[in-house]
Amino acid sequence: MSSDEDSEEWRPTELKSKGPSKIVSTPAAGDRKATAKRTSKPKQPKALKTPKAPKVPKDPKSRVLLKHDAERKKKALSARKDSGESWLAGTKRERDGRKDDKAGEHKEEKETDCPKGGRAEESGPSIRMKEEEDFMFEEPYLKKQKTSGTCQGQPTALPPSEAQALRNELNMTWDLTELLSTLTCVEMWVCVNIIVLLREENTVPFMVRYRKEMINHMDADAVRDVQLTYEELCNLAKKTQSVIQTLKKDGVLTVELEQNLRSCRSADELDHVYSPYKKGSKLTKARRAKALGLEVAASALLDTPHTLDLMAWVKPDTKGLSSFEEVATGVEHILADMIAKDPETLTYVKSLCENSFLTIRSSVSKSVLKEKEHEKTDKFHLYFDFTCNIQRIQPHQTLAINRGESLKILTVKVNICDRVKSDFIRWCINNRWRPKTFPREELNVIIRNAVEDSYKRLILPFLTRSYRTKLTFAAEKESIAMFVRNLRQRLLMCPVRGCIIMGVDPGFRHGCKLAILSPTSQILHTDVVYLHNSSQPKEAEKLRHLMIKYCCTRVVIGNGTACRETESFFTDLIFRRYFHPLEVSYCITNEAGASIYSVSPEAVKEMPDLDPNLRSAVSIGRRVQDPLAELVKIDPKHIGIGTYQHDVSAGALKAALDGVVQECVSFVGVDINICSETIFLTVGSNLKHVAGLNVGRAQNIAKWREQNGPFINREQLKLVKGMGPKTYQQCAGFIRINPQTLHRYICTLYIYISVPEKPAAKKGKGKTCVNKPTSFNPLDQTCIHPESYHVAQRFMSLVGGSVDQIGNSGLQQCVESKVRTSSVEELAGTVDTTPETLKLIIDGLTQPPGFDIRQNFGHADFKRGIVSMSDLRVGTVLTGRVDNAALFGAFVDIGVGRSGLIHKSNITLDKLPVSQRNRSLALGPGERVEVRVLNVDPQRGRIGLDLIRVLE
Repeated sequence: MSSDEDSEEWRPTELKSKGPSKIVSTPAAGDRKATAKRTSKPKQPKALKTPKAPKVPKDPKSRVLLKHDAERKKKALSARKDSGESWLAGTKRERDGRKDDKAGEHKEEKETDCPKGGRAEESGPSIRMKEEEDFMFEEPYLKKQKTSGTCQGQPTALPPSEAQALRNELNMTWDLTELLSTLTCVEMWVCVNIIVLLREENTVPFMVRYRKEMINHMDADAVRDVQLTYEELCNLAKKTQSVIQTLKKDGVLTVELEQNLRSCRSADELDHVYSPYKKGSKLTKARRAKALGLEVAASALLDTPHTLDLMAWVKPDTKGLSSFEEVATGVEHILADMIAKDPETLTYVKSLCENSFLTIRSSVSKSVLKEKEHEKTDKFHLYFDFTCNIQRIQPHQTLAINRGESLKILTVKVNICDRVKSDFIRWCINNRWRPKTFPREELNVIIRNAVEDSYKRLILPFLTRSYRTKLTFAAEKESIAMFVRNLRQRLLMCPVRGCIIMGVDPGFRHGCKLAILSPTSQILHTDVVYLHNSSQPKEAEKLRHLMIKYCCTRVVIGNGTACRETESFFTDLIFRRYFHPLEVSYCITNEAGASIYSVSPEAVKEMPDLDPNLRSAVSIGRRVQDPLAELVKIDPKHIGIGTYQHDVSAGALKAALDGVVQECVSFVGVDINICSETIFLTVGSNLKHVAGLNVGRAQNIAKWREQNGPFINREQLKLVKGMGPKTYQQCAGFIRINPQTLHRYICTLYIYISVPEKPAAKKGKGKTCVNKPTSFNPLDQTCIHPESYHVAQRFMSLVGGSVDQIGNSGLQQCVESKVRTSSVEELAGTVDTTPETLKLIIDGLTQPPGFDIRQNFGHADFKRGIVSMSDLRVGTVLTGRVDNAALFGAFVDIGVGRSGLIHKSNITLDKLPVSQRNRSLALGPGERVEVRVLNVDPQRGRIGLDLIRVLE
């Protein structure tokens, strides 16, 4: 665990945590309308099945969904209007997927109309989009994605062939598109398009950049959420089919059971229905009673109780039927099982829970009390006697409780109030499970006992498991979302270009490892100096010699062991102007993962002659020179971001982080003629880094370049082995052909390269021999996709420019003038394309050569002085940079060797720029902030901070 995780539950003493709003429980199959303030009617479950405009998202993994309070929501909406924030900013998706009050419903009805004038478009291909995280201040922490209303002409159903293929594949009672729209809170027409795009094997970066009109301008995180939900539903259908086949082989499958299985909308529901029939499990009481033939008696008790005589079922010589009491007990068990698996009954009891006070309680386990191992349990002392409303518990609290329970330090219980039980029993007896005719008193007793037994023995444990699963899933999702956001911020840090850098991997016993890097990250010199022993003057002279020899003015120090002492050493030399005439400055960077990378096969291949310790110094220096190029070589989970990474699903975390790496690398773009094979993907871990590429294709691109020289244009990618039409479509727009790079290799831009024929023995195994004109196309250096080149040419003719003017101020003025006189929509109609595609073309034509979206992001802070924790005083105002963001706040590096914590209760709307007020916690790694010291605890090494403002 990282050092930050040691402090994960600490917070400044005077701060008070804000609890989010209520939870909306996921209804069972057959119910589609459990709203925040209305309970579903027990007599009308069918009428709730097909809502036209889903308002309450439901998760296939029983995710926790929180309800808004009407007054609180109105205040939040009013505050947003006052601050000038537009509901249609960024990706143009609603932030309020859970509208419970009537005003919210009316708003959703209005939004189904076509918006006039299109939507605001972010400038250029930049992925610095408006972040849509999972909760906002004054709103529940799990906020669902929501797009704008369906416009006329958009598809609301899959094409017949696709729909039939999906129905045959899934074979479930629910409609995939409708359920996916409900679970993700995304309009149905958008879900239809995303399903089609995914089935055509399109990648998320490709959809987000080049298919904006089809996905309604959703960002990558939102599309990825729909993709994951779609895959979960497909997996659920496959698992259901497997269960049905298993039960069929066992001979226990009935028509009713199969219908219940195919109606399940989550893995929890499927497990609840299937668990009594699993092999190896104990024969349930209900199945034992059914084996005795009592199922007929149980059905008669409900349908024709006036004709039922249980004494006729008594068989003195048969165990389980030897007395009236045993027969009655068997009937009770069958009825209890029927009640516990009835969708309408489960829906009703969940609606009761939604409108009741439920709590989760953790306490110290008896084993810990006996052993008295305080060292292991100190971190969990906050949860030794912890009780919280289940609708208000925070994600980090859920994960901490789960971790304590797994370590057998805590015991956890979900408390459901007695009112739920009494109301449930009354409803079952008087409504759902009331016999059709008047039963005798002894039969009424059997029904009441069956209801009580079903609730206590079957339904209550199911509800407990369900709520624990929902809380865990929601907490894991929020934790992964924090990881994703932190990783994106870290990867998109602005590179420090044009200077020579010294990377320092600090250490005591084995010395400080140095690596001096050229402006292009080439290794100029490596060495080891011992700065923390008696030979300091000699080592300082050695440092000065290296700095002056290579004209190095920037020092990057890793934040590992001996970092503080090494920083003090360099600060003293800088203060004494020891490196004169050079003006030297330094910065501290996160070295997480450097040691792991230094011994990896990729590092050995890249730096075969270097000692692993020196490779770490090289990696530390390159993390500042070009963070994206260096960090993509490292498994994302080793980069040191987020919290609770060991408590969330490893598969889900890896998929999310890999998706962010692919997204960042693709949107930044890759110059195919200067990048190494590693920038495409980390070969050892099989990570995709450019949309559409994989390990083999990236290796084939590198081999083609080695054999045939540089790529002259994007068309030559089609000559690479394994680069089919679909792969080319996905990756072409993210690959750049930079003319400055080409100039180093060729003398003229208009040449022909003949690809040599393959030997006869290998015919058919590779690309066929072709002669292609390989003239450089200026559009290949832009974000414009080759499929839109003809549109770009028409637009250039319309504005009176040429592709050779790309990035020039003259062309930019021509384009701006044309857009002012005619709207983008009109111009799009003129050149026969969509407004979204034309906007992307305009950005590609007007951006300067070598445009990098990372230039708008923060970069490393270089400094010359140092302060210590003892210098801090309460009330002191400082500036710092966010080092890491957690579920409970943000850690800020203020230059004293320990990061201070801004608790999330101190990150309020009035302290943030308008553009950041829709973010989860609103702060991410790399952002510069102004803070005030609230308290200092030198003994525990903890600093409490208050956010003053975010520095632009």
